[in-house]
Amino acid sequence: MKTQEFLNLLAGHSNKSLLFEYTPGSYVGANYHITEVKHITVDSVDCGAQTDSWKETIVQLWESPLEKGKTDYMSVLKAQGILNKVAKMKAFVKDAEIKIEYSNSNFHTAQLFVNDYEIQGNNLIIRLAIEKTDCKAKEICGVPEAIINTAEKIVEKAEACCSPESSCC
Repeated sequence: MKTQEFLNLLAGHSNKSLLFEYTPGSYVGANYHITEVKHITVDSVDCGAQTDSWKETIVQLWESPLEKGKTDYMSVLKAQGILNKVAKMKAFVKDAEIKIEYSNSNFHTAQLFVNDYEIQGNNLIIRLAIEKTDCKAKEICGVPEAIINTAEKIVEKAEACCSPESSCC
């Protein structure tokens, strides 16, 4: 989801509570705070020696140990207030992908994509998802889109891609 889409979603549901589902059935605790908003520019070089650049907005969530047991979630209105304050200080790139950064004692720190949302009663539930890493230079490196998932085939492809004669880095 793009940053502007996320902001528009919040604007349409100001009267609701804001929940984040980081894995199916697992929610960020009601004791969460928005602790940081990052405006990121990624400049990359992939394994095929191709450059790329893009922007991301990362909203970091943190569960306060002082508020364990809290049952009332942050309101969408409060989240909007925080994001509006950020926007006045550092403008959002509206077409940047938005990610939610989160961890707890049972879940490693991750930047999660906004995959979907759902309205359940008075709650706006933001469904988060991981995106697996991938080779961005499949064509250049000779990696087929669908690798047969056997260790032998993967090793053969990796050896071919990573040999000094290949066009990969």
